[in-house]
Amino acid sequence: MDGALTDRLPRLRDALTKGLVERDVAVRLALLAALAGEHLLLVGPPGTAKSLIARRLRHAFRDATYFERLLTRFSVPEELFGPLSIKGLEEDRYERLTKSYLPTASIAFLDEIFKANSAILNALLTLLNEREFDNGTRRQNTPLVAVVGASNELPEGEELDALFDRFLLRLRVDPVSKDAFPDLLKTRGHAAPIVPEDLRLTENDLDAARKEAEDIPVPDDVTGLLCDLREWCSAEEMPVSDRRWRKVVKLLQTSAWTCGRDAVSIWDCWLLQHCLWSKAEGREKIYEWYASRVGAATEGPSRLVRLVRALEGMLKEDKEAISQRRNERGEPLYSGSDGKVTTNKKGSDRYGREINLQPAMEWRKYRPVYIRRCLQEVKKLQAEMEAHKDQIDKRNKTLEKDIREHLWVMDSFTEPASQGLAKARDNIDKLLERLEEVRKGYDQLPRKEEEPDLIGEGQS
Repeated sequence: MDGALTDRLPRLRDALTKGLVERDVAVRLALLAALAGEHLLLVGPPGTAKSLIARRLRHAFRDATYFERLLTRFSVPEELFGPLSIKGLEEDRYERLTKSYLPTASIAFLDEIFKANSAILNALLTLLNEREFDNGTRRQNTPLVAVVGASNELPEGEELDALFDRFLLRLRVDPVSKDAFPDLLKTRGHAAPIVPEDLRLTENDLDAARKEAEDIPVPDDVTGLLCDLREWCSAEEMPVSDRRWRKVVKLLQTSAWTCGRDAVSIWDCWLLQHCLWSKAEGREKIYEWYASRVGAATEGPSRLVRLVRALEGMLKEDKEAISQRRNERGEPLYSGSDGKVTTNKKGSDRYGREINLQPAMEWRKYRPVYIRRCLQEVKKLQAEMEAHKDQIDKRNKTLEKDIREHLWVMDSFTEPASQGLAKARDNIDKLLERLEEVRKGYDQLPRKEEEPDLIGEGQS
């Protein structure tokens, strides 16, 4: 990442949030959305500074054009896209005069966006997704950087699902808390933030952010966490489209790049709570899931649990397995009527009648080469878990610094993250205890005498 831009972004973020009370997250998400080429939806009651977030975002850019409109069910396309050109109509052209309207805005705020009617909806979807506007017979590119949408409630009705899906980042905005209320009373209006010109972003900055972020790698631990989260969302009946998952990865790459890192970090995934929910309670559930998983293994802790369970299941089967006894010549033995073993399949009962004798059974014995192979598998998994513990310990040592220096993660996440790492380490210790019992179990399996390996290594 460009060193100058790395230095500017934290100061730009702080300048935009200065003077606001409990709106840091909203400003951070708005700025990140703009850098990633995405949009932000704010949901909350009136009077919670939703429009202020968009107005502040405008000051993050040089020469930004701004558009703001409150939608109602009676709103007409002219209010958003501009009036029809009289001159164009005289020349049999159906065109709009878009100057100073949404198609020429770089930052826009659309209040009560879900009240958009069908006459507005289709054009709005194209503009949000493709940054294009159909003006008569021409499809023109727009300078749109980001839209901040606002609503008092979540959308109802399938016809609004596509519009809701256009907002990758979503945030519930509530009135300030009891603790912060005295600070709110000390504020004097909503003055525009003071953002020095040299801090403001240019079109070249945005192009660089979006282009170079594409090359930021997503390491295995993050991929594993996303895979586990997708399964969890499915189990919780939280539908997330494949398109949204791809956009999430792009957002994480942008987060990493803007923080000056060369790979996506597990801390970037803090943003997931603001991307995947569709119902009010969803954000908190995703946050709790993530906070408990910040110590995720390379391919997710569920993989380690599955491997331990598999080894435990194999050991149980081996310990409970029985087989027919054989004599020194390898001949199968049977239990005779007199209680002695014999190689004869037939015997007689107490009445002298011929009967089939039952096989003489014993606990199965295993070839030493099989036991050694199982113990090697246990040892290999133990080493992987120890390496994962080291990874957790290293992450814990730099936890405060990593979160404090992260552009988008709130400092308040330090404590939950520390608790999540401690829980992850404790889970690994418990798995290691179970693995040790598996090791002891294999070490105590009944063995056959050492013999030449005639049937292939690994067979019992």
